[in-house]
Amino acid sequence: MARFPFSWFNLERGRGRNQMYVFAAVLILAVIVVVIFSPHFFGGGKSPPEMLTEVQVEHETKEPAPRLAAEATTQVRPNSPVVTPAPAESEPEIGERLAEAMVLVNTQPSKTIEARDKLNDLLAADLMPHQRTLVKEQLSKLADNWLFGRTVYPGDRLCETYRVASGDQLRIIGQKHKVPYQVLMEINKIRRPEDLQAGQTIKVIHGPFHAKVYRSIFTMDLFLQNTYVRSFPVGLGKAGYETPTGLWRVKPDGKLISPTWTDPDTQRTYRAGDPDYPLGSRWIALEGLKGQAEGRTGFAIHGTKDPDQIGTPGSRGCIRLHNGDAILVYNLLVPIHSQVRVVE
Repeated sequence: MARFPFSWFNLERGRGRNQMYVFAAVLILAVIVVVIFSPHFFGGGKSPPEMLTEVQVEHETKEPAPRLAAEATTQVRPNSPVVTPAPAESEPEIGERLAEAMVLVNTQPSKTIEARDKLNDLLAADLMPHQRTLVKEQLSKLADNWLFGRTVYPGDRLCETYRVASGDQLRIIGQKHKVPYQVLMEINKIRRPEDLQAGQTIKVIHGPFHAKVYRSIFTMDLFLQNTYVRSFPVGLGKAGYETPTGLWRVKPDGKLISPTWTDPDTQRTYRAGDPDYPLGSRWIALEGLKGQAEGRTGFAIHGTKDPDQIGTPGSRGCIRLHNGDAILVYNLLVPIHSQVRVVE
């Protein structure tokens, strides 16, 4: 069997080769470590934790979380003022105000005006239907005293006493206060205008009266200035002849008692004495100022021979009242100054 001859030369050569292998291995390991932990290995000069953060942010940017509905529809610009609406009165608060007014209604007469004003202010609140009905009923009852009675209550800005001077006429006094003289005759129990005497103290009203008509419920509300007085059922225009919405005023010289009238459809003329006279006892001509009413004439508030048509659409656009109500409204509205607003 052949053998390699042993010598110190061979031994040293073997040791050198082993050292080279070890050195090479250490060098390779060092290179791997340097490469792995070098910041340039991941790119952009960031460490692995920084890269993880960037990836998460990019993901959140591409797929944002869903926004609330309010956020999706309302955007508030920086530094822009945010307007907070005034809170509406709650039902308990309205109930408290109504209860306070009712206490005044049921106490001594000197509280009549305070009760009236508190109840009238409540009409501008968001009342429940039964509350609004109660308020109007109470205001109507109070009006029988402070308005249609002879008493002038302390603190009433709508009524006062007036001492008749020599030469005064009811018609002139009514014009001065923007009310028809007929209502002054009624509340002061004056039978004829000629019965007015110098030195006499009478009750006068600070007008004018106004009306508001609601087409949807066939109702007319009457006001003295801005204070509610009472409501009346009305008949309105039929299909194709709907009573125009908008603002009207009582036409100058437009108040007539049972005027002669010609039906525009049949051209038949009706006179007050005719058994089938359709207009009732009073006629209050209107002229349009705003809205659908603007520039329109030929419409009026009047009575009717057929009370069954009250509360229904049956006229050619006029506002119909029961004959007794037509007389009262006639005695309260004054030409030019009194307005009638028709709403849906």
